[in-house]
Amino acid sequence: QVQLVESGGGLVQAGGSLRLSCAASGRRISSYGMGWFRQAPGKEREFVAVISWSGGRTYYLDSVKGRFTISRDNAKNTVYLQMNSLNPEDTAVYYCAANQVFPSYSSREYDYWGQGTQVTVSS
Repeated sequence: QVQLVESGGGLVQAGGSLRLSCAASGRRISSYGMGWFRQAPGKEREFVAVISWSGGRTYYLDSVKGRFTISRDNAKNTVYLQMNSLNPEDTAVYYCAANQVFPSYSSREYDYWGQGTQVTVSS
């Protein structure tokens, strides 16, 4: 079992930045592809970014390319999502998830999930 805990969410003005962290426990995540998803009120959960086991490959939702960066520190068993140039459309609960299949863009394919952290961007 892998337990995931997200942190770093909050309220930020448009154009601002936040860095989300996802700390894993119970098992090393070095053999897992790690993804970030988000879910806005009334909308389905959507893929945001995914990173390979070693961190050498990353993929992003088109609307966040150039603004968000996913990274990982396997020694710390932690994954990050640096979010810059935030806009109100980025407001959502952000979740990290673990999957032994890479790359995967579907939430249905992920095995483990965190509880989520709220990101709110004001205009």
